[in-house]
Amino acid sequence: MGCGRLGSRIAGILDRQGHHVTVIDANESAFRRLGDGFGGDRVLGNGMDASTLERAGIETADAFMAITQGDNRNYFSSQMAHEVYGVKRVLCRVYDPVREEIFRDLGLETFSPTSYGAQIMVDMLMHEPARR
Repeated sequence: MGCGRLGSRIAGILDRQGHHVTVIDANESAFRRLGDGFGGDRVLGNGMDASTLERAGIETADAFMAITQGDNRNYFSSQMAHEVYGVKRVLCRVYDPVREEIFRDLGLETFSPTSYGAQIMVDMLMHEPARR
């Protein structure tokens, strides 16, 4: 769920690897990021809505990723995928590190670009840059 920069990139990688990928987004113009070669499915709708998730095939999905810009949307749809539909792997992007910890404690696999990005920037600052 989410066809922004990250979601479209992940969808393209998985599609090229031969996986069946379905992308959900509430904005039809977001699907242009997938490109002409994308072989998966596109579902227009709200990923927090059960009927949208069902149109996307959530009932037979092996995995679900929620990677919209909204932490609450990502959490809600991830919980639905995990608890209501029994999806085995559910990955949830969470910008707020405090919420990430809470969501992880509630049983979700989370990823916080804020936490990872901060650590990467500190690591870069503390190490000598490569010289050419």
